[in-house]
Formats: sequence, structure tokens, C-alpha cells
Amino acid sequence: MIDSLAKHIMTALPQNVISRAVGSLGRSSLSRHMIKPYISFFHVNVDEVEKPLSDYPNLTAFFTRQLKSGARPVCPDVNTLASPVDGRVAQFGTITDGTLIQAKGINYTVEQLLGCTPEQAERYEGGVFLTIYLSPRDYHRIHMPLAGKLTRATYLPGRLFPVNRIGVHHVPGLFTKNERLITYAHTPAGEMALVKVGAFIVGSVRVPYGEHTTNVRNGRAYSMDLPELPYEKGQEVGLFEFGSTVVLLFEKDRITFSERIQPDAYLQYGECIGTFR
Repeated sequence: MIDSLAKHIMTALPQNVISRAVGSLGRSSLSRHMIKPYISFFHVNVDEVEKPLSDYPNLTAFFTRQLKSGARPVCPDVNTLASPVDGRVAQFGTITDGTLIQAKGINYTVEQLLGCTPEQAERYEGGVFLTIYLSPRDYHRIHMPLAGKLTRATYLPGRLFPVNRIGVHHVPGLFTKNERLITYAHTPAGEMALVKVGAFIVGSVRVPYGEHTTNVRNGRAYSMDLPELPYEKGQEVGLFEFGSTVVLLFEKDRITFSERIQPDAYLQYGECIGTFR
């Protein structure tokens, strides 16, 4: 009952306006005083943080922190898949009848998630998906799970429901309702879609390959080709400005997940999560 009430309250709130306001606060100089309480409350591991805490001018700068060199070795084998982020496995499995699992009894479609045509969605039929949830304590930069060339970027504006347990279990089609920034890439394992899902309080999702961002006032959907930008496995391909979710989609018969991929397993960026052929 409490969860259901929380869902109704969240639905009624002006999520995008609140998130933009919090994003502005997080980028203000006053927010630097919130860094140490934030670390304490969320139990952030500061031993792996790249810079001294005094070097971060605001909370957003700390939240989007980089790690010390060598803190996350990327699995070196050519045919392995690296975790793109730090986070917990929320769902994974085979894409059947164009459908992915959000939670027990709640599904959504590839077409809805990617905002694409049925023909484009068919590309992933029989393939696999992996959903990883990033909590506020996690490192929030996103990396390529394998080498490839970026080919297309799609932005889909929408709501900003929380992507925690309350949102996942009480908002059907959550990942198709929230804002998404999708990166497509041609890889040795076929086409990959890397979906970055915005969430409540996320000021923005940013990427290094252009002026793409989310949660902008009067944002409009778009899809644009990229100039086949080559990216190495482990290379940064985006960042969140607060906790959110990444969904990976791969084509049929290309990816085999490792035994590490289990419900609620905690992954770290760079570790081996599967193989491909």
C-alpha cells in the first residue's frame, strides 16, 4: 500500500521540472557542502575516487567523478563482453516476441523502448537483453561493453519516474515512459543498442559524441546518424547525473552471458559479463 501511494504521488509531481531544479542546485557552488554528507549517507567508496574531495566544486562534479587509473581493469580478451557500468542486474534474458521483462508480470516491447519501427525492432528478435540499475552510490559513467563504431543516436523525451523498486514494480512500461538517450553501434557481435534511461532527479544524461542531452525544456524526439565513430571496449560513451538504468540489446545468437549475470548481482565496470561470436 505504501509503495502504491508513493507511485501515485510520483505520478502527480512535475517530475521534469523538479529534476531540472535539483540539477541546477547540484551544479551550484553551495552544493559542495553536500558532498561529504552525500558520501556518508550513500556509503560511497572514496578510495577509488580520482581527485581529493576538495577539488570538486559542486555535488554534480563529484557525482560524475572519474575513477583512479587502474581502479577498473577492463577484461582484455578480444571476444569478451565488459560491464558498461557499476550497478545491479535488474533483469536479463532472451527477447521473445519482441518483448523484454521489466519485473515479474510486467513486460514491454523493443519497439516501445527504442521508439522504432516494427522492422527495426525485428533485428533484436531472439537476441538478449541486460538491464543494470545504478544507485546513487555508484560510479555513473557509462562505457562501451565491446569495441564498435557508433552509428546512430536517438532521443525520446518523456517522464522521469524513479527507476528504483517502487518505479519498476508499480509503473508498467517504465522504461518506455521515461526519457531515453539511445546509442547504436556496429560491433563484432552485430548491432548493439545501449539505452540510457533517465530517472527522477537525473539532471541529464550526457554523451561525448555531440551536444545530446536529456531533460531539456520542450525537448523533441529525434534520431540522427553518427559518422561511424570508432570506440574501443571500455571507452566512455556517456554519463548520468544521478542514479538511473542502462539497458543493452543484442542480436540473436551472438552473446552468451557469463554466470555472473544473475538477478541482483552487483557488477563493476570493466569486468567480464559474457562472450560473443
